[in-house]
Amino acid sequence: MSDAPDPNRLSELEQRIEAAWKAQEPEPKEESKISQAQHAWRMIVELTVGIAIGVGIGYGLDVLFGTMPWFLVPFTLLGFAAGVNVMLKTAKELQEENTAESAGMDEGK
Repeated sequence: MSDAPDPNRLSELEQRIEAAWKAQEPEPKEESKISQAQHAWRMIVELTVGIAIGVGIGYGLDVLFGTMPWFLVPFTLLGFAAGVNVMLKTAKELQEENTAESAGMDEGK
């Protein structure tokens, strides 16, 4: 009886261990996919920033000219309109991306 390890058995064991490790590795996730919640937050931020810029400009002009609500109200409304406009452009862009993806999937069938 020999105490020396069998090289063939050791190489087979190494191959089986490597196969087991590869089987347990998680599959890489696609980072390009953005969830619907992230799109929603993007649109909310766009609207909020539009309103904030409008309020800031209106308030600044009111302080500068001493006419407190006269510039604040219209610039707030303009900021809201600008925010909604940017949101609609984003929604249109997302819809075009989804349409292109679904068309690509249909062609692949």
